[in-house]
This record gives sequence, C-alpha cells and structure tokens, in this order.
Amino acid sequence: MTLDATVKEHSEADISRIVEMAWEDRTPFDAIYACYGVNESAVIDIMRSNMKRSSFKMWRKRVTCRKTKHAALADPDALRHKASHRWQGG
Repeated sequence: MTLDATVKEHSEADISRIVEMAWEDRTPFDAIYACYGVNESAVIDIMRSNMKRSSFKMWRKRVTCRKTKHAALADPDALRHKASHRWQGG
C-alpha cells in the first residue's frame, strides 16, 4: 500500500488518529493495522509526511526495535493500554 493509497482510503481524522497511535509508545503497530489496515512501513511513511523532519527522526529512533511497538516482541502484560476497542490483539 502506497502513501497515496493510504491517504485516499482514510479520512484526515483517520490519518490524525494513526499518527497519534504511532506516537504512543504502548500502541503496537499491529493495533494500527487491525484498526486501519495500515502496515508498519505505511505508518512510517505517514509519520514522515505529517511531522517535521527532526520530530520524525526522534520518533524513529524511539520506536526502532521497541518491544511495546512490536507485539511479537512484547510481553502481553506490558501492553496495558489497548489502542482501540476494535483491536483484540495480545
């Protein structure tokens, strides 16, 4: 999915919520995918296009290899905050 396709499929409010969810440390990329059908690489593209360069670089440094952003790496008990009632992941 390209960024253009992502933007066309989602409203501005959806894109805003995707950015918000991606910014949160405890919301895994899997939750964003479950809610909006946007994979990690598309989230990165969305973040890149919606943030200042310095903010994007800071975010990328923070989330790279972060266990809470990658559900497969995370301890299920550590994910206290569920991003949405629609997401039923672990």
